[in-house]
Amino acid sequence: MRTMTMNAGAAILILALTPVPAGAQPTEAVRQQTLQERVEAKLRQAGPGTRFGLMVVDEDGREIVAILPGQRFIPASNMKMFTTAAAFATITGLDAPDVAGGASVRLEARGRGADVVLKGYGDARLSSAADCITNCLATLADAVAARTRKVSAVVGDASFLPDMRWSPGMSWNNIQGWYGTAISALTLDDNELPIRIFATAPGEPPRLELLPYYEVDNRAVTAAAGAAKLEVVRFPGSRKLRLTGTIAAGAEPERIRLGIDDPAHYAAWRFKSLLEARGVRVGGDAVSRYRAPMPADDPAVRNGAPPARPPEPEALARLAPPPLGEDIRIINKVSQNLHAELLLRRVGNEQGTGSIPDGLAAVRAMLEQAGVARSDYDFADGSGMSSYNRVAPQGMITFLRWAGVQPWGVAWRETLPVAGVDGTLARRFKGTPLERRLFAKTGTLNGTAALSGYMTAKSGRTLTFSAYANDIPEGAAATGAMDSALELIAGEN
Repeated sequence: MRTMTMNAGAAILILALTPVPAGAQPTEAVRQQTLQERVEAKLRQAGPGTRFGLMVVDEDGREIVAILPGQRFIPASNMKMFTTAAAFATITGLDAPDVAGGASVRLEARGRGADVVLKGYGDARLSSAADCITNCLATLADAVAARTRKVSAVVGDASFLPDMRWSPGMSWNNIQGWYGTAISALTLDDNELPIRIFATAPGEPPRLELLPYYEVDNRAVTAAAGAAKLEVVRFPGSRKLRLTGTIAAGAEPERIRLGIDDPAHYAAWRFKSLLEARGVRVGGDAVSRYRAPMPADDPAVRNGAPPARPPEPEALARLAPPPLGEDIRIINKVSQNLHAELLLRRVGNEQGTGSIPDGLAAVRAMLEQAGVARSDYDFADGSGMSSYNRVAPQGMITFLRWAGVQPWGVAWRETLPVAGVDGTLARRFKGTPLERRLFAKTGTLNGTAALSGYMTAKSGRTLTFSAYANDIPEGAAATGAMDSALELIAGEN
């Protein structure tokens, strides 16, 4: 595959390009521009400041357009493509019930009594919802209630994986929201807690509806009119919230999804309430149990195979969640960060201890097999929330072309959002020739936008593409410029 790099002269050419105003007839000079030049002009419509990287190749790997293909960009949620592909490449039985991931419950003797221990194994889908049908916390509560009517403490055990709740390079201010919630082997309700905020009379504080896990300092006010301007502040490690701002009288309720810093404790806290509702007397508190990371959790430090896990104590019950392949579809379609991070740890557990370094080692091994140059990437997490992640468009193209021809390639590609149809692309490319003809993973982070995948050109050929925008100034229309560029390329091939 030929790689085009931009020299200083090409950079000067980009600065000299002048986009044709909407509705204006193209000049003879514009008509004579190459496709590359017209694509560059489309990208310049985003305004100054944004650094774009773009590469598109045809079915034979021949280059169609290349803009800074060898420079490295923050990929945001494009990182999920590598994580999910690594799962397809390393984990067997993705279409079978996830018996390896299901949570368990057991009794653990303590003095004259027994603690009840709720243990997680990296499944992201355990639910305490009242309408839960499968993979339900209530099923485990029923098992305890059938065995005993009295327990001591309720222990949320997340020790199956090392305690690495957040990845390196993740912004601390993202921690308070659902998109940056903590990662734990014991996960319940997506490790998030929703708050519904209801307007009351003007001048009065709004009414809140939430489980009483957090202590709320409600300083918000119901306004006579206007758009809702609410903000929740929670410092890392704290269970105290401060709600400020306004909500208009008569407005629809606002919903805010909060992250949870101690997922194992939250799961134990919810489990305690379910036990008590079944008549089980709980003599102690809900507590969490984690395992601190050790040198053996890093494949670059340990020598040889990871240490053997101790045998599991006998469980009263263990759940069998739906197939892990279904969760991979969720990860890519809606860009679910928590599930992607847990999947990276599940990948790392195949040959290691389930640490972040183990997961990333598996991703690197896959990319080496795919022929991606090591200089084309550096990764720090599985979801793309880390600002440390980097990838070059040419590296992503090499990976996408390799993944597409693997035995699992078709199944993996089907997990990607479809333009104008579903997931994070449901509203993009709607009504354009690329609707239902582009299959790609989006990516959004502060100052960053990304889109990589496959699209069917006007000719019917499949094109592989990777597009990045970094350093986006506030208000710049970088995403729209990228979409317009891809539409132009597809329409002329």
